[in-house]
Amino acid sequence: MCIRVFATGGTFDEDYSELQGKLFFHDTHVPEMLRLGRCRLDVSVSTLMMIDSLGMTDAERATIVDHCRRCEETQIVITHGTDTMAETAQALEAAGIGKTIMLTGAMAPYAFGSSDGLFNLGSALSFAQVLPPGVYLALNGRCSMFERGAQQPIEGMLQVAALH
Repeated sequence: MCIRVFATGGTFDEDYSELQGKLFFHDTHVPEMLRLGRCRLDVSVSTLMMIDSLGMTDAERATIVDHCRRCEETQIVITHGTDTMAETAQALEAAGIGKTIMLTGAMAPYAFGSSDGLFNLGSALSFAQVLPPGVYLALNGRCSMFERGAQQPIEGMLQVAALH
């Protein structure tokens, strides 16, 4: 069974331009992360957009919902900026798609080398395989259904309530 990964940008996929002194988006790091993590799962990666989630519009959220609804996979991981992850989770839940959907992100860009993104991606892929249909946030080894998962930065990590 294949797991679909939709990349949308966020800190997860930012790069840093030393010449301009700012962060920017080029392409997703997910394929490289899967390779470095020695992932042996059947994973299909699609880039939907490369944006900061603070600038994500309702139309872009609708694009995410539409792709989740239309893809044939029933297990989905979405890499997403953490600032508005809950808003996208709410849109997905309201759509009633009936698939297992994990949203994950990072506090530091993967390209920086000390990101939590690699761990969060691996955790999200694992959770997607074992949890029933629903919309979840997967961060720092914990997983929460979105309505219980108010994420907030604490000591450089994102916290979500553990599933009970």
